[in-house]
Amino acid sequence: MLDSSCKLKSVCNLPFVYNKKINTAGTSNADVPLADPGMYQLDITLRRGQSLAARDRGGTSDPYVKFKIGRKEVFRSKIIHKNLNPVWEEKACILVDHLREPLYIKVFDYDFGLQDDFMGSAFLDLTQLEINRPTDVILTLKDSHYPDHDLGNILLSVVLTPKEGEPRDVTMLMRKSWKRSSKFQTQSLRLSDQHRKSHLWRGIVSITLIEGRDLKAMDSNGLSDPYVKFRLGHQKYKSKIMPKTLNPQWREQFDFHLYEERGGIIDITAWDKDAGKRDDFIGRCQVDLSSLSREQTHKLELQLEEGEGHLVLLVTLTASATVSISDLAVNSLEDQKEREEILKRYSPLRIFHNLKDVGFLQVKVIKAEGLMAADVTGKSDPFCVIEVNNDRLLTHTVYKNLNPEWNKVFTFNIKDIHSVLEVTVYDEDRDRSADFLGKVAIPLLSIQNGEQKAYVLKNKQLTGPTKGVIYLEIDVIFNAVKASLRTLIPKEQKYIEEENRLSKQLLLRNFIRTKRCVMVLVSAAYYVNSCFDWESPPRSLAAFVLFLFVVWNFELYMIPLVLLLLLTWQYFLIISGKDNRQRDTVMEDMLEDEEEEDDKDDKDSEKKGFINKIYAIQEVCISVQNVLDEVASFGERIKNTFNWTVPFLSWLAIVALCVFTVILYFIPLRYIVLLWGINKFTKKLRSPYAIDNNELLDFLSRVPSDVQVVQYQELKPDPSHSPCKRKKNNLG
Repeated sequence: MLDSSCKLKSVCNLPFVYNKKINTAGTSNADVPLADPGMYQLDITLRRGQSLAARDRGGTSDPYVKFKIGRKEVFRSKIIHKNLNPVWEEKACILVDHLREPLYIKVFDYDFGLQDDFMGSAFLDLTQLEINRPTDVILTLKDSHYPDHDLGNILLSVVLTPKEGEPRDVTMLMRKSWKRSSKFQTQSLRLSDQHRKSHLWRGIVSITLIEGRDLKAMDSNGLSDPYVKFRLGHQKYKSKIMPKTLNPQWREQFDFHLYEERGGIIDITAWDKDAGKRDDFIGRCQVDLSSLSREQTHKLELQLEEGEGHLVLLVTLTASATVSISDLAVNSLEDQKEREEILKRYSPLRIFHNLKDVGFLQVKVIKAEGLMAADVTGKSDPFCVIEVNNDRLLTHTVYKNLNPEWNKVFTFNIKDIHSVLEVTVYDEDRDRSADFLGKVAIPLLSIQNGEQKAYVLKNKQLTGPTKGVIYLEIDVIFNAVKASLRTLIPKEQKYIEEENRLSKQLLLRNFIRTKRCVMVLVSAAYYVNSCFDWESPPRSLAAFVLFLFVVWNFELYMIPLVLLLLLTWQYFLIISGKDNRQRDTVMEDMLEDEEEEDDKDDKDSEKKGFINKIYAIQEVCISVQNVLDEVASFGERIKNTFNWTVPFLSWLAIVALCVFTVILYFIPLRYIVLLWGINKFTKKLRSPYAIDNNELLDFLSRVPSDVQVVQYQELKPDPSHSPCKRKKNNLG
C-alpha cells in the first residue's frame, strides 16, 4: 500500500517528497468531501531553497517565491540576492474556500528593470494534507518546457486548519507582496478581530548603527558606497549611503517593535550602492534578541557572512510603552484615577524622567459615513489603520457596509509632539491586498482635546477629497518642556516610505517651489540695490541713516534680537487681524495636477516608457528632484516659522532667541567660542557613540513645508455630516 507521500506525487504530476510521512490513520483532508463549503486556514512557512537554477551571468540568481491559488497571487516572498540556496523563513496565512484548487508555487529570479526569469514551479495538493498536523514538504521544481532540467527544491512547512463559522470571524495578518511596478511600495495588512492583540508590541528594540570596519571593496576604485538594511519580521529600516569608504561611520539610531516574548531574529544585510544598475551584496549577519538581556545596552561587533568586514551596533531591549486597544466604553481618560495618573506622569515636575516619553495620545475611532464602494456588490469591508510615525494599530473589519461603526479606543505613547496622526481606511479583500478608501493626516499639535469631529477623507497624496467622512475624538496630553527638548534631536524616520519616483509634475513643482524661495532673495537684493540707486529718495535716505546707526552701534546680540523682533511683529499682526498670509492656491493647484498625473500613471502602469529603461539618467533626475525639494522645503520652513504656522514652534523660537540675545549681551564672544570649541573637541571622548546632529536643522525639520501645510489642511465636511461636538464627559 502506498503511503501518502506517494499519493501526493501522483496527484500533483510534479514530484516532491515529504520529510515526514503522513500517517494514513490520521484525519486526512482527502476524507473530506470536496463539496464541503467550510473555510480552511493554510499556514505556510517558506523555509529555504536548495540547488536552485542559476539565471545570472555570475552563476547565481536572486530568487523569490510566489504562491497562487486559483490563478490569484496570495503571497510573494522577499528577494534573496545572489544565492542558489536561499533561506527565507517567511510565514503566510491563507484562507481557502475549498480544497479543489492546489497551491501553485513559482520561483523567479529578480532582474532589476527587466522581466524576471522563471526558475521553476510545483504544485501542492491540499486534499492530501492532514488536518491540524504540521507537515514538512520538499517540492521539486520543474519547467514544463524543459522537463529534464534539474531546477532544485523548495522546502515548506504547512498546517491546514478548518475554520468554523463565517469567514468574517477569521483574522488574517498577511504580508503584502512588494510590487515593484507600484509607485507606493507600502505593506498592506489583512486584518480582523480575532488576533487583534497580535499587533500590540510587547517591547522596544533600540538599535544604533555605529560603523562598519574593513568592508569588502565592490567598486573598481577599490572602495564601496555601503548602506545597511535591517529586518525584524515585517519591520524594515534602511540606513543612509556612505560614499567611497570601506570604514563607514553611520551613527544612526532607530527603534523596532518587539512582538514576541522570546525576542526574534534581526536580519542585517550590507550593500554597495551602484547608480544605474543593481546594488552589490557585501555581506549579511543576524542578531538573536533572545540571547540579549533586557534594560541593558549591548555593544555588538558582528562578522559579515558571505563577505568581509564587521558591523558595530548598540542594541537595547526595553519594556513596551503604553499601547492598547479597547472598546469605546472602556478607555483610560474616562477613568478619573487613571486620568490623574497620566496627568501626573506628564506634569512639569517630571521633566527629566524618561525624556523619550513626551506624552500620551488617545484616539477614539467611532464611525465612518458615505464610504466608497470597493466591491462589485456595491459595498465595502472597511477597516482602519491608525499610525503615529512607526507605531501602527488596526481596527476590526466591518463587512458589507458603507457606514461602518468601529467604536474603538487606541492609545499611544508620544515620542515627538510634532508627529502626525494618520488614519487610513481600507477595504479588506480576502483574495488581494486591501483597497485604499481614504485617509486623513492630523498634526498632534492641531488637535482639540475631547472634541468629536467629522474629518473628510482625502486621497493617497492628501491633496484632495475622496468619498466619505470619518468621526474621531482625540486627546493629547504632553509635557511641553520634554517636547521642546525633543525638538532639538533628529526626527524619527518612517521605515516604510513612498518610493522615490521620477515625475515631470513633481520635478516641475519642486523647481517652482525652489524658484519662489530664490525670488524672495532676488527681490530683497533688488530692494537693497534700489536704495543704493536712489530710486526713491525718502526710502534711500532712511536706509542710509539706518545703515550708519546700525554699523556704528552694532553688537553681536543684535542678530538674534532682530529675528526676535520680526517674530514678535508677525505675532501681533496675526492677533490684530492684519495678517497678510494667504492660502497657497498655487501649491494646491500644483498638487492637484500631480494627482492627475499619478492617476494616469496608475492606468498606464503596464506601458513601459523609454525613460524607465535609462536608469542612470533616471537616478540623476530623481536626485535633482529631491535636491530641489530639500532646498525649497528649507526656505519654506524658515518662512513658516516666522508666519506662526505652528505656534508651538514659533514660541519655542522666541524663547531660544531671547536666551541667545541675553547670552551674547552679557558673555564676551571669546568665551562663547571657547566653550563651543571645547565641546566639539571633547564630544567624541566623552561619548564615543554619540549621534551627530545639528539642532537648528532638527528644529526646522519639525516645521511643515508648504506642501505639508496643504496636506494637513482640514477639509470642510458636507453640511449633512455635521460633527457632534461634545466634551468627553458628555459622551456616553
